Amino acid sequence: MSAPTVPSPPRRRLLHGRTALLVAFAFAVMADPVSSVAYAVEAALRALDGDLALLLPTMALVVAIIAVVIVNYHQLVGRYPRGGGASAAAGEAFGDGWAFVPIGALIVDFVLTIAISASAGASAVIAYLPSLAAWRLPIAIGLVVLVGAGTWFGHLGRLVFAAMTLAFIAVAVTVLAFGLTAQPRASGTVTAAAGHAPALAVALAFPVAMALATGVEAPSSAIAQLGQLDDDGRRSFGRWTLWLTMGIVGTITLGLAWEATRLEVGIPTADTTQIAELARTAAPGPVFFGFQLMTALLLLSAASSSFQAGPGLLKALARSTDDTGAVRGMLPSSLGRTNEHHTPYWGVAVFLVIAVAAVVAADGRDQELVLFYAVSVFLSFLAGLLAMAVFSHRDGERRFLALNLLGALVVTFTLVVNLSRGLPVVSLVAALLIAGVLHRSWVRSGRPGGIRDAAAESEGGETGAAAPAGAPDGTIVKGA
Repeated sequence: MSAPTVPSPPRRRLLHGRTALLVAFAFAVMADPVSSVAYAVEAALRALDGDLALLLPTMALVVAIIAVVIVNYHQLVGRYPRGGGASAAAGEAFGDGWAFVPIGALIVDFVLTIAISASAGASAVIAYLPSLAAWRLPIAIGLVVLVGAGTWFGHLGRLVFAAMTLAFIAVAVTVLAFGLTAQPRASGTVTAAAGHAPALAVALAFPVAMALATGVEAPSSAIAQLGQLDDDGRRSFGRWTLWLTMGIVGTITLGLAWEATRLEVGIPTADTTQIAELARTAAPGPVFFGFQLMTALLLLSAASSSFQAGPGLLKALARSTDDTGAVRGMLPSSLGRTNEHHTPYWGVAVFLVIAVAAVVAADGRDQELVLFYAVSVFLSFLAGLLAMAVFSHRDGERRFLALNLLGALVVTFTLVVNLSRGLPVVSLVAALLIAGVLHRSWVRSGRPGGIRDAAAESEGGETGAAAPAGAPDGTIVKGA
C-alpha cells in the first residue's frame, strides 16, 4: 500500500497561514455582536417585566431571527466578495442615491455602539466595585475618551480584537460550566407575569433584545480588509465569519438565558447587571473577576472597532472620486485628513463628541440606550434585504426571493415594534436625516461615482486593501 500524500511544507504553511488569518479576522469582526450579550439578555427580561419563564423563548426567537438575517447576508457576501454590504446592494438595486440610507443607518449605529459599549463597560466595572456607582457617568465618559484617544495611534491589529473576543468566550463558557451545578439563589426582581399573554409578551419583548444583532452584518463590509485574498477567499472568509458568529453568539446567549432562569437571576438593582449577578451566583470569586474584566475589555474593543469604522466611512466620503478618478469629496476635506498613523483624526473627534453626548443623555446607563440600538442597524438590514429581493426576482431565484422577503418582513416587524415605543424614533430620524444631508451634498458635488462602495473603501484603509465592489476590475457574482 502506498503511503498517504503529505502536503509539501510550503503548502502546509499556506494552509496554516490562512487558518490563522481566518481566526484573527473572524474573532476580531465578531467582537461587536459577542459583546452585545452583556446587555441584550437583560434588555429582554426588562421588556418582559421580570418574567423569567419567558426569557429563554424570547432569546430563542431573537437567535432564530439573527439566523434568518445571516442566511440573507450569506447570499449578499456571495454577490459582493469585495465588501460593501447593504450600501453596495441598495446602490446597485435602486440607484446610487439609495446607498445613503444604509450609510446613514451605519453612522448612527457606530455612534450608538461606542456609547452603549462604554456605558456597559462602566456597568461591568461598577458591578464588581459597587462603591464606584456614584461615578458611573464620569467613568462612561472617560472610557469613550480613552478609546477615542487610543485611536489616534492607529488601528489596533486584528489579533488584539480577536484575543479579547476569544478570552471573553473562554471565561463565559467557564461561567456557564460552573452554572450547571450551582444552586439557585434568587436575586433581583422576578415576576410570574409579563403583563400580556405569553405569545404577545414575547412578540413585544424580542425586538428590544434584537440589539444582539448589531454587528452581524460587519463581515459583509470587513472582507474588504482582506486584500491578500482573491474573491473566492474573501467570500469564504465572510461566510465562515457569519456562521461562526451565529454559533458562538447563539450558544452563549441561550446558555445565559437558560442559566439565569434556572438560577433565578432577575432584573438587577441599579448598580449591577444581570450577567454579572449570574456570574457571581454561578462561579467562584476569581472566575467572577475574570468574567467582569473580560466583559469590560471586550466592550471597549467593540467601541474601538466603531471608532475605526465610523471615521473611516467619513474619510471615504470626503475622498470620493468621480468617473474620471478626480477627487470630488462630498464632505469637508478635513474629514479625510489623517495623521502619521493613518487615523482620520477629525472624524474621530466628530464621533467622540456625539458619543459623549449620547452617554450623557442616557446618564451612562446602557439599558437606556438599548431601545435606540436595534433601530438603526435594522434600517440597514432592511435596505440590504430589499435589494437582495430585487436581485433574486431579476434572476428568477424564487427560493432566494422567498428568503429575502421573509427576512425583510421580520426586520420590518422588529422596526415597527421598537418604533412604537416612542423614543427610538430618534434613531430612525437621525439615520434618515444623515442620509438626506449626505445625498444633498452628493448631488451638489456632481454625483461622484463609487458612493455605493464607500463602506468597502472605508474598510480597505490607506492602502486600498481590496478594490471596491463596483470597481471596473471587480467581478460581481450572484447567488449564494
